[in-house]
Amino acid sequence: MPIESGWATVGPFFHAVLPWKGGGEMAKPETKGERIRILGRVLDAEGKPINDAMIELWQANAAGKYDHPEDKQPGELDASFQGFGRVTADAEGYFKVETIKPGSVRGLGNTMQAPHIEISIFARGVLKRLVTRLYFAGDPANDSDPVLGLIDDVERRRTIMATPDATETGRWLFTVHLGGPQETVFFDV
Repeated sequence: MPIESGWATVGPFFHAVLPWKGGGEMAKPETKGERIRILGRVLDAEGKPINDAMIELWQANAAGKYDHPEDKQPGELDASFQGFGRVTADAEGYFKVETIKPGSVRGLGNTMQAPHIEISIFARGVLKRLVTRLYFAGDPANDSDPVLGLIDDVERRRTIMATPDATETGRWLFTVHLGGPQETVFFDV
């Protein structure tokens, strides 16, 4: 029997076909690149956890190449890495992902974009997926990233920066706020 989500503005939804067999384990042991872990959290406008959010992640491999037929940029594909993951938030709004740090990718006009992970959020009461990015705080490439440059307010840029966890090497912390004064920057795609 499918699991039914709670009633909200929209729904209920049945999770029968939503689980992704890979879950949050995006990288295999043989995947090339710097291994990282992301501990994320999804919160509502009041700072309360969203316990039924579904999070999709898509990223380039360590060489900056997407596993997608339309990616014409230089770089080798890594057969052990497809660059996609899907996870659900737990009762406290947390989600975990094991992956590799992506390489820089080319954007419009051949400009280089800083390493980042595309993130889509699906949650109760949200009619259309919310799209954001996770950048890595302190990465020098952030200073010249054309997408980050579109966000005039430096404080708003911080809403899409993962920060290194001081208690665990290789783990990055990232919080998505769906509203309120700390609302995450979302992109209209």
